[in-house]
Amino acid sequence: MNAIYILWLRELKRYVRSRAQVLASLGQPLLYLLALGFGLSPVFKKAGYGDYLQFIAPGVIGMSVLFSSIFSGLGLLWDRQFGFLKETLVAPVSRVQIMIGRTLGGATVAVIQGLLVTVVSLIAGFRPAHFYTVPLALGFMIAIAIVFAALGVAIGSSLQDMQGFQLIMNFMVMPIFFLSGAMFPLVGLGKILGFITKLDPLSYGIDGMRAMLLASSAFDPRVDILVLAGVGSLFIVLGAWRFSKIEI
Repeated sequence: MNAIYILWLRELKRYVRSRAQVLASLGQPLLYLLALGFGLSPVFKKAGYGDYLQFIAPGVIGMSVLFSSIFSGLGLLWDRQFGFLKETLVAPVSRVQIMIGRTLGGATVAVIQGLLVTVVSLIAGFRPAHFYTVPLALGFMIAIAIVFAALGVAIGSSLQDMQGFQLIMNFMVMPIFFLSGAMFPLVGLGKILGFITKLDPLSYGIDGMRAMLLASSAFDPRVDILVLAGVGSLFIVLGAWRFSKIEI
């Protein structure tokens, strides 16, 4: 347990010390909130879906959690390059504990990032339907962070260098985001697109947050949390297995 706590604390300290990273990570969410939230709001209202800023805010929060959590796992590549990973692996603790510590650390950083974007969304004009459901939305945010932090560790454990980073970004992370329903409603889609969105675990995380924050969802919130719990468990097992295969 000490190893898990130390690695969790290390990830948190690294994030807090990097002020430039904190500020830069808010740039893309601000762009989506302001440019899309206000720019497409008239079109969204004419379509009968209400205020687009209200709709897109949970999606942007989920996006920030997704990017932060999965890239924290890919930070393994930097640790491998600069030798810190080797020092960690030779420590007299199990690799499962190391993997869990990194996953929880990355998930914590992602949740903090999501909370910052939530504050920005509130400043921009987003208002939850009921403030007493905000803690439940935080639960979905935590679930998203754990799911994709574990996936990031699994991917980072499988790559040898940074050459595969761009491929991961273009062919995995961006499709996960854009097919999650963060930018568009999940109702009324065609059969193919509707099927693909149901395969995306982020769809259930964002849908769960919308259920809590807006009292509107495409799926049953109980289904959302069950899917996230199942996928999260699968990714943690996969991440632990891939991490155990890393050669010093």
